[in-house]
Amino acid sequence: MLEVSPEQVEGDVSDANDTITDDTWGPGHQLWLNIRRNLVGQGPDKFTPVRLASHVALLLVAVGLLAFTQIELPKWEIAGQEVLPAPAASPTPASLRQLVVARGGSAFQAGGPLTRSAVPFTIIPERPRLEVLTYAVQPGDTVFGIAEKFGIKPETIMWSNRKLELNPDMLRVNDQLIILPINGVYHEVKAGDTLAKVAKKYKAQVADIVAYELNNLESAEQPLQTGSFLIIPGGKKPPVVRRVSIYNGPIPKGARKGTGSFVWPSSGRITQAFWTGHRAIDIGSWTGNPVVASDSGYVVYAGWNRTGYGNLIIIDHGNGFRTYYAHLSRIFVRQGESIGQGQRIGSVGNTGNSTGPHLHFEIRQNGVLRNPIGYLR
Repeated sequence: MLEVSPEQVEGDVSDANDTITDDTWGPGHQLWLNIRRNLVGQGPDKFTPVRLASHVALLLVAVGLLAFTQIELPKWEIAGQEVLPAPAASPTPASLRQLVVARGGSAFQAGGPLTRSAVPFTIIPERPRLEVLTYAVQPGDTVFGIAEKFGIKPETIMWSNRKLELNPDMLRVNDQLIILPINGVYHEVKAGDTLAKVAKKYKAQVADIVAYELNNLESAEQPLQTGSFLIIPGGKKPPVVRRVSIYNGPIPKGARKGTGSFVWPSSGRITQAFWTGHRAIDIGSWTGNPVVASDSGYVVYAGWNRTGYGNLIIIDHGNGFRTYYAHLSRIFVRQGESIGQGQRIGSVGNTGNSTGPHLHFEIRQNGVLRNPIGYLR
């Protein structure tokens, strides 16, 4: 094994320093000389393997950074997509094909057909119903709700079912109701009836009655068969007001007078609004829910009523107004008793002609039924 003394290495280094200059080696000359001295133990610090490894790692990092800075990254260019101008008119299949080919499209070939996509959607016009139906009343039904279900007016249901004309609330579960396909009146022909008389009675046109196909009439001169039924398109009947016998004696001493402002008589939701055949509102609730006086006054009726109201309370407010509270389960006041606004007078019920617990509430001014919604606050 060949041994080299430190003096020989030093001499070699000195000779190298004499013959090789910084100008020849460049800036790495001094670094190389220092590394050589450290390898042979002539550096300022004692040489160790850990120190050598750290220097080598540092050198590799420096070389890596130097090499990375010399790499030129490719220039990525994204070509902008040209927006095609919209054609002034709907393009024909031929013009569309030429446009796709001109833009380099591969989906179509020049001269090939352009196939229209199938759209599985067809608008089917709604056809009118051309038959008279029979409907069985369900729990909770009202004339207003049934009418909405069949797309007709509630008056049409009332005028087609005689028992409802005097009392639209006279509904019982499983009652069979006649449902016309259009709005109007269902008239039973009586002896002596003519088309002219029937049209005048219901404020309708003879031509409309003849033209309606379910009537099976060939002309306006065709005689009518007694006991048959006619549908009177657009026909109308005057409303019928229910009447009850109430107290008409002198005003009790100390009776309170109404303020003219009305509060809600019970809590719940409106299940039937005010309309021609139902000149009141129905407030759906639960049996036993409190009912209060909508305004101050005195009781002129408190008890059972046979016309469909069931348990009924009527309060006279002494200013031309009277309020009706029907279908009650309980009554807490007596006839002639003075009542203050907001005072409890009964409980919500399901008595009389009713298909579910609710309060039937009316406001009458000098005998004329008013829409309560316009007065309640």
